[in-house]
Amino acid sequence: MADGVNALVVEGRRGADPTGPRTARRLRGRAPVAAVAAVFALVQLVFVHPAMGLGWDEIVYVSQVTTHHPAAFFSAPRSRGVPLLVAPVASWSASTELLRVYLALLSGLGLYLALRAWRGLFPDRVLATAGAFFATLWVTLFYGPQAMPNYWVAIGALITVGCAVRALGDRRAGRRTARGVLCAAAAGALLMALMRPTDAVWVCAPLLLLVLVRRHWPLLLAVAGGLAAGGGEWVIEAYAWYGGLGERLHRASEIQGGLGWNIAVGDQMRSLGGRGLCRPCTGAMPHPVVTLWWLLLPAVAALGAVVAVRARRATATLLPLACAVTAAVPYLFLIGYAAPRFLQPAYALLALPVADALWHLVRTGRDRWRPVAATLVALAVAGHLAVQFSVLVGTVNRNVDSREAWARVADELHRLGVRPPCLLTEHDSIPVGYYTGCSSGNTGGSNENTTPAEIEDTARRIPVAALTGPGGTPPAYARHWAPHPFAGLEIRVAPPG
Repeated sequence: MADGVNALVVEGRRGADPTGPRTARRLRGRAPVAAVAAVFALVQLVFVHPAMGLGWDEIVYVSQVTTHHPAAFFSAPRSRGVPLLVAPVASWSASTELLRVYLALLSGLGLYLALRAWRGLFPDRVLATAGAFFATLWVTLFYGPQAMPNYWVAIGALITVGCAVRALGDRRAGRRTARGVLCAAAAGALLMALMRPTDAVWVCAPLLLLVLVRRHWPLLLAVAGGLAAGGGEWVIEAYAWYGGLGERLHRASEIQGGLGWNIAVGDQMRSLGGRGLCRPCTGAMPHPVVTLWWLLLPAVAALGAVVAVRARRATATLLPLACAVTAAVPYLFLIGYAAPRFLQPAYALLALPVADALWHLVRTGRDRWRPVAATLVALAVAGHLAVQFSVLVGTVNRNVDSREAWARVADELHRLGVRPPCLLTEHDSIPVGYYTGCSSGNTGGSNENTTPAEIEDTARRIPVAALTGPGGTPPAYARHWAPHPFAGLEIRVAPPG
């Protein structure tokens, strides 16, 4: 009897053994990626001050869902994804610190999920390295905790392309694609289109072409459906407010300086020194050390493609590489200014072949050369990190100063009697208006949303002030208003109605 019981126990253990090791292996495989995502979230909170005030674009997005500030003018290129993203916090709290912490944690979770989409397509060490490369770029760390769309386009791109590669591999192996993979591909496409519909189309162009060639109709339906669902609201707004999709695209092009053939590679290089917006993009190039990684990036990614082709896993590398190229095209060749955040989707997709190439350099070749290669790669990574964090610290400090300057102007306006409900017009009226608690209005430029007659009528009912920048000329409707010089600006306050 005892022997029989012992035999059953042993047999039961044998039956349970395969599950235990598999679960342990899965957990060990997830650990490096999870660690990268967790450190990414933590480093954001350490280096990007949670108390840093909202920037110009953040104000436009956040003000759409707040109850404590008037909504700023929402121009044609913008979409509603970021307001939806921040609504769980911004709709009830005015705390910038809370919003920053929420976005930092959410961005860490997003990075983890995006890298998980590639599990099994690359070794775990490659995925962790790719995540670390993308997460330690100063532009990723700086914008991760901010209410901006580009990081989330990058996350959606990683999810969509990773799931598409998985689905295409299933079709090639004769397996039926799991419903979860298709749903994740659709969710990634939806996320991209919610944030920036036009960017989503550029990212997905090579993917959709490949899906058509392979005739994987479920995947085509998933990706196209996600794009349509995410961009549907933007299209509806186009017909409701702009007279059609073509008109909105035309207006968006005007605001961005007119899209057309324009080589902006040099502009993007100038912005690598920490310039959030390079428009007009003049001045000297940053130190060569700052731009070296950017110049080497295509070469290392190309090496990753060669490695993948030789290893007979070309699709998993060539597809993200192609999507990275199309994601970068409009911001390198079709626009007349630069912002480093525009290329975040391309950086995220390039991170995979780059990480694969780095591991190839370290692990292959003759034994006597491996320590040399490993040492050179380690030195390059250390130098890269030093450059990225140096630029990050300088960028954060400059932005903290500029946002504190807006707050000081707001304090002066309060001293002059301009308090909510109120209206600010012209120079920096959107950011200063937010810090003051006022509505904002402009009679010209890309944020034109009012007329002089409407401003004069408003001045009869609530406090109104016009801001003129250094060297500027006050608007005609405000020239008889009392001037108040302050911090390089001229504040003209309308007389009480």
